[in-house]
Amino acid sequence: MSDLMKYEDAVAEFDPVLGLEVHVELGTKTKMFDSAPNSSLGEPNTRVTPVSVGLPGSLPVANERAVEYAIKIGLALNCEIAPFCRFARKNYFYPDLAKAYQISQFDEPIAHDGYVDVELDDGEIFRVNIERAHMEEDAGKNTHIGGDAGRIQGAAYSLVDYNRAGVPLVEIVSRPIEGAGAKTPQVAAAYVRTLRDIFRALEVSEARMERGNVRADVNVSLRPSPDAPLGTRTETKNVNSFKAIEKTVTFEIRRQAKILSEGGKVTQETRHWHEDTSSTSAGREKSDAEDYRYFPEPDLVPVAPAREWVEELRANLPELPVARRRRLREEYGFSDMEMRDVVNADALDIIEATVKAGAAPQAARKWWMGEISRIAKEKNLDLEEVAAKPADVAQLQDLVDQGKLNDKLARKVIAGVLEGEGTPAEVMKARGLEIVRDTAALQAAVAQVIADNPKVVEQIKGGKVKAIGALMGGVMRATKGQADAGEAREMILKQING
Repeated sequence: MSDLMKYEDAVAEFDPVLGLEVHVELGTKTKMFDSAPNSSLGEPNTRVTPVSVGLPGSLPVANERAVEYAIKIGLALNCEIAPFCRFARKNYFYPDLAKAYQISQFDEPIAHDGYVDVELDDGEIFRVNIERAHMEEDAGKNTHIGGDAGRIQGAAYSLVDYNRAGVPLVEIVSRPIEGAGAKTPQVAAAYVRTLRDIFRALEVSEARMERGNVRADVNVSLRPSPDAPLGTRTETKNVNSFKAIEKTVTFEIRRQAKILSEGGKVTQETRHWHEDTSSTSAGREKSDAEDYRYFPEPDLVPVAPAREWVEELRANLPELPVARRRRLREEYGFSDMEMRDVVNADALDIIEATVKAGAAPQAARKWWMGEISRIAKEKNLDLEEVAAKPADVAQLQDLVDQGKLNDKLARKVIAGVLEGEGTPAEVMKARGLEIVRDTAALQAAVAQVIADNPKVVEQIKGGKVKAIGALMGGVMRATKGQADAGEAREMILKQING
């Protein structure tokens, strides 16, 4: 695009600085401040109470489990947990928050001053410092009717669904991420992936980015050199995939570099990511904190978690993702590249479950990263969404280990499993795919192939043993690929050599 600078030139001329605000929807049964079910699904405006829609006289009550989850997130991010914190009103016109303000936290967050170590594709560890993690409520959802691709521009009217209004959120705000240079887009994506994995390990959220459970506001600015003051930042809102986060950072670096190199000024504004064009567009000029007129929420008491409770939660934190990956890499004997491929494919959980179901680690990796991944991509599915489960893959490999299937037949079996035809054993039986163990039938097939290929037989007798491949191919065709290759080879040589 003409309004962009080449990425290599942009990072050579300017020092990029990154900031990320990551929102995670908590997996509590009810909403942050009322008893409505914590679900945005169902018919519009059916998961609501008077508090959800801000009716006069309705009063909020903080969700204790949401506070617990927020503390767990703070601990996992090496944060200090506040002995005393308060909720605040963030005043801003939200069409999808009926009370016209959001209950959040401002100057007294539940967790602050932490860090997380992020592992990049090349194995480098990059530390991201955390400014704060605070609790708040989500807004509802606007649906714009009559506009272009569901956008408000050109819409005739908008519909509001309050099912999501009040869903509990934790927002993690990083400090400025400096020093990443050309790797800044990679650091951004790896950081959000690390947070997503932490949320899942803590079991505080399903953390499905495609469902909006985790989304990131991506702040990017440029400056002439690392010792110069921070530049003017833009904030691209609600980016919800790792690839999109990486592309957003790359695009903004190139766009801002073009503006600055021509003597222009970057506007502090929110921007929107467009997947179809891999670009951002301007939203509104960005407000500063004072514009929101924060003040303490008068209807909620302060939160003061007991130190004993915090320490109990700390003591019971699960193994966190970076440590788990290192342990499993060593236990499974995966190379660094194999483990990176598994992690990037979001396959580690499902491979671990397959190993626990009885498969060898390399076999589990082979099936999930190979045939199953290929078919999943064809169907535009995540690995978690395919019909095959870890127990199925373990059973498939067991059938191979027992000699009932070879790799070619096993691929046909797994295709049947993915079509919903049953377990591997059931598919093998229904499709008649088990390796032929009928010695008489195999001997007959071998004899026929030998009789049909006298020239090949003479080559083998003359010492060209590699020529046996032609005969093997004939036997496999005759048995529909169901002959045991080793047994067939041995039988061929025995019949030829008498």
